[in-house]
Amino acid sequence: MDRFRPFLMERWQSTWEYEVEFNLSESGVHPLTVGELLALAGADVDQLVLGYGQSNGSRELRGHIARLYRGASESNIVVTNGSAEANFVVMWNLVEAGDAVAAIVPTYMQAPGLAHALRAEVREIPLRLELDWQPDPDDIAARVTERTRVIVVTNPNNPTGAVLSEEARTAIVRAADRVGAWILADEVYTGAELSGRVTPSFFGEYPRVVATGSLSKAYGLPGLRVGWVVAPVDKAAELWARTDYTTISPGELTDRLAAMALRPDVRDRIMERTRTYLHGGLAILEEWMREQGVFSWRPPQAGAICFAKYDLPMNSSELAERLRADRSVLVVPGDHFGLDGHIRLGYGLPQNALKAALSRVAETVTELRPARVG
Repeated sequence: MDRFRPFLMERWQSTWEYEVEFNLSESGVHPLTVGELLALAGADVDQLVLGYGQSNGSRELRGHIARLYRGASESNIVVTNGSAEANFVVMWNLVEAGDAVAAIVPTYMQAPGLAHALRAEVREIPLRLELDWQPDPDDIAARVTERTRVIVVTNPNNPTGAVLSEEARTAIVRAADRVGAWILADEVYTGAELSGRVTPSFFGEYPRVVATGSLSKAYGLPGLRVGWVVAPVDKAAELWARTDYTTISPGELTDRLAAMALRPDVRDRIMERTRTYLHGGLAILEEWMREQGVFSWRPPQAGAICFAKYDLPMNSSELAERLRADRSVLVVPGDHFGLDGHIRLGYGLPQNALKAALSRVAETVTELRPARVG
């Protein structure tokens, strides 16, 4: 039996994101141009030879990434084609048929989908709205058993923008240690915290941690398709070997540009730009939410995303399709994350574009609101 499940959110975004006027489905900040990045770095790439690059990432790039993690060195790092390849090779390496995989949900559904395709059982650990999108430690303990091979965590979280509390982190590590499970920590939103306090990585808290990251969300560089894995040295070597079967190596041009972006002085300026987008966009979104009167939500702690529950008489996929077809605005329906009655809105756009997009969403909200009466 074919256990492959289409990745609903990615199919939705890939199909329509370039067919609409306003894309509120994106969860990162507005992308940099190549010219802007080169100007920040004070460099050019005119003399770069476009050959095959180092297959696990250049020494320079791996060195910059390693500095982001406590106790890491170049040997702990494997550069990948986005965090999607990173998550893929980790699951491919760790999970076998008959294993159990525990996943904090809602989440980016790649790892649970891969676990299902690999014939593993997926056990969900829910984030609870009444706990400000934190898991109940008792749920963690109950769903992690002797069969659990991997605990999947997205922190900061997608779609809620929540950051795990210290209590939740401790419960996850304790559960993993009890059964000898690995933790796969997808940390792509690290650096996009509204407070400016960087979320600590799970790497270094427990021996069996593989953390993944990328330049797509917090850095505004999704087009580079540069991600990475940080893992214990022997596990990093195993994952590097897996990439021989997937993309072989990062692009030489993208590796060079990524190394520029992660140079400490350039990274600081990129993060300052990111925070400007986050704070400006969230202020606009908060005011708009209050005006609509149909949304309940917890303000995100990280990422240019808001996961909002709505009080309208329509399924979330139907609502998203109506916004796409009638308003040329793309949002992500909550049922793609297993939570109908919600939508995920991205607010990392330039402010004029964000205001125009939200104005169109408000038109559909106004059309649907009267149907609640009676």
